[in-house]
Amino acid sequence: MNRFPVIIDCDPGVDDTAALLLASRLEELDIRAITTVAGNVGVDKTTANAVKVRHAMGKDIPIYMGADRPMFREPVTAEKIHGVDGFGGVSYPAEVTNTKIEEEKAWDAIYRIAKECNGELVIIAVGPMTNLGIALSKYSELPKLIKRIIIMGGAAIGGNVTPSAEFNIYVDPESADMLFCCGVPVYMCGLDVTLKAYLTAEEIEEIGSLGSFQAKIFRDVMQGGLKHYHELGYKGVALHDPAAVLYAVDDSIFETHHVGIRVETKGQLTLGKTVTDLYSDKQFEHNAYIVTNVNRDAFRDKINTLMAKF
Repeated sequence: MNRFPVIIDCDPGVDDTAALLLASRLEELDIRAITTVAGNVGVDKTTANAVKVRHAMGKDIPIYMGADRPMFREPVTAEKIHGVDGFGGVSYPAEVTNTKIEEEKAWDAIYRIAKECNGELVIIAVGPMTNLGIALSKYSELPKLIKRIIIMGGAAIGGNVTPSAEFNIYVDPESADMLFCCGVPVYMCGLDVTLKAYLTAEEIEEIGSLGSFQAKIFRDVMQGGLKHYHELGYKGVALHDPAAVLYAVDDSIFETHHVGIRVETKGQLTLGKTVTDLYSDKQFEHNAYIVTNVNRDAFRDKINTLMAKF
């Protein structure tokens, strides 16, 4: 088994919660830190939720609070999907004794840990890219210290916050564009793949029936999102962030293309759009990778296997 160091940069968030639970049972991941950012809800709430999920993960992973707003814009949040608390309105049914948050800021921790890992660090970023944007701005040598970055964000086609933009990129498009331009290989698990990486109501209930404390949390926090996706006509709830986590350890069940990607930062109708040459005769410099498909049965089975480990 090839175990490698990772930082999970996130904005919990119900699918972030699922992603963190799954990551804690992936033996390939040496989770060095959880960094939090404003996104689905404010950073105070995403950090509080990260503390809860760390308890459920059963691991003493340091948590570093990050940006409370995008680099150049006003905050945008997603309470409609994640609830005003970011935890789907689900009360956490246990006492959390370790509520410690590290004093170091997320972007400084990212740089320090990257140096400690001697070029082997992998970052899984499943919220807005603000912490990474600040880190890249502050530490010019950082790109040389990161092996690769897997993100949940963007889309070659369509959007979910506007017709052309996905939420994580739309919230802070400048930081996202910095990421794609920094020279580190970036793997984009956007809506092209994550809308195919769904679980039905029956499959969510099957996970809950595993009986563990963590399996019940997984089931319960998904209910609001499940209702939302059913209203939109989907078969189940998209597990956006878990797709990025699973991609980090096994890309064999996914379809990936080497492409050029930039982010629109000035368009009136296209702000936050990830512009890719995947379907274009005109090509950019191929600076990134886009994930477009997943074997959903294998994805579902992998989630069931991991959740059964609790």
